[in-house]
Amino acid sequence: MIPVKVLAVKYLNNVAPALRKGLGAGKEHPSLGLLTTDCDDATYIALDAATKAADVRVCYGRSFYAGAANATTPNAGEVIGILSGATPGAVRSGMEAALTALESIGFEEANGVPYLAHTVASVGSFLAREAEVELGSSVAYLIAPPLEAMYAMDAALKAADVTLCKLYTPPSETNFGGGLLGGTQSACEAACAAFAAAVAQVAQSPG
Repeated sequence: MIPVKVLAVKYLNNVAPALRKGLGAGKEHPSLGLLTTDCDDATYIALDAATKAADVRVCYGRSFYAGAANATTPNAGEVIGILSGATPGAVRSGMEAALTALESIGFEEANGVPYLAHTVASVGSFLAREAEVELGSSVAYLIAPPLEAMYAMDAALKAADVTLCKLYTPPSETNFGGGLLGGTQSACEAACAAFAAAVAQVAQSPG
């Protein structure tokens, strides 16, 4: 697994109302936690884990253009995620859960090609909203470089009884592609295995 590097973590208590509103946090959520890392997709999964561990929401999440290797400043990386909550304690608890999750989530490599094939057994509020599935549903989170992603998404969809919930057509902000598939946990795991195998196939024989 390619480890995720956490670049910056900061907290805002009683954030300015105009900023709170602009970032999508409701009046009942005046506390924010801000996070940047060098891996956007792993961070989105970790932020979803935060919503299951504490009474927080992901009020803002955005990938940066061209990826972490082309970050404009040392602490920018390739993503910013912002948690909102009613109290500073809730936000800190959520952020701690996200940071813990990042220790075990990351991209793999197949012949030098990075990819993410991760089953979220029970989604929290963030990924449930992103995939448009019920809270607690299972989702396969699949990401790879553009050609590999589309080739492997086809394999994943054919390998298991899963539904295409969201397609990330290439290029994404970080020049990748992929999608979110919904189904039972076992079906999502089978889809992830098929996706990984297909990425490896392209990596080994691209022509």
